[in-house]
Amino acid sequence: MELVIIAAAAIICFSAVSTGIGFAMLGGKLLESTARQPELAPQLQTKTFIMAGLLDAVPMIGVGIAMYLIFVVAPGVVG
Repeated sequence: MELVIIAAAAIICFSAVSTGIGFAMLGGKLLESTARQPELAPQLQTKTFIMAGLLDAVPMIGVGIAMYLIFVVAPGVVG
């Protein structure tokens, strides 16, 4: 049962790290595109915010799955 807790921790850890990498890449590409074509900055910013919302939704699903593993699959281990 302790493996379930380790798996849930790994899910949360990897989703947090991958989201950080994704936001860094997204911000870097926004800056590159804005520097290349400044007149498109408002359109690029809007699309970047939409992508940031989608990028942020994926780790929340992972956290939900991790909480399911902790509190439903292995209820006797925690608490």
